[in-house]
Amino acid sequence: MQIMSECNLAKIVIEILSGKVMVFPTETSYAIGCDATNQAAVDRIFDIKGREGNKPLLIVVDSTETAKKYLHWSENLQKLADKYWPGAVTVVGESIEDHLAKGVIKRDGTVGLRVSAYPLLKSITEKIGRPLVATSANIAGEENLYDAKKIIEVFFKQKNQPDIILDYGMLPTKPPTTVVSVIGDDIKILRQGELLINLN
Repeated sequence: MQIMSECNLAKIVIEILSGKVMVFPTETSYAIGCDATNQAAVDRIFDIKGREGNKPLLIVVDSTETAKKYLHWSENLQKLADKYWPGAVTVVGESIEDHLAKGVIKRDGTVGLRVSAYPLLKSITEKIGRPLVATSANIAGEENLYDAKKIIEVFFKQKNQPDIILDYGMLPTKPPTTVVSVIGDDIKILRQGELLINLN
């Protein structure tokens, strides 16, 4: 398990494209992620977190235009994107992309996706040219983590560990992203996070 205290974007991109699993900061808490098209890397995240296989992993992309490659687009989705992306809003919608790994696309054919406003995630996703898994960097069922020292401590004890941890110190404690389901004409809030959404 390698600890990186400085952001070397070129190295981060190379490592992700080579299939490595990495912990990194986001606009909310620390996340653990990988190339969302790499099945072996996605499987490792489930093992590292001890996460049930029927709970899919969220992904991050660099722009609304990229999001359209992975989600069935609709008028409702366009309105949400115009108002809240980039930002801390995750949309669960119908997937139209078959290159994503199992564990990213839910059995019902939906995928959770957001366009992040966090500069590091935006840079990574732009450079790798693929969606990035970005799920909370914790053991399944445990609280979200905001302190890199705590994350190192937690994963150091585990048999299954991430390859790299980006140590950005202590992040501000914020609620998780807001999650909105957009299926056809139906739209509903699944989780109200830091960014409050009014569907009226």
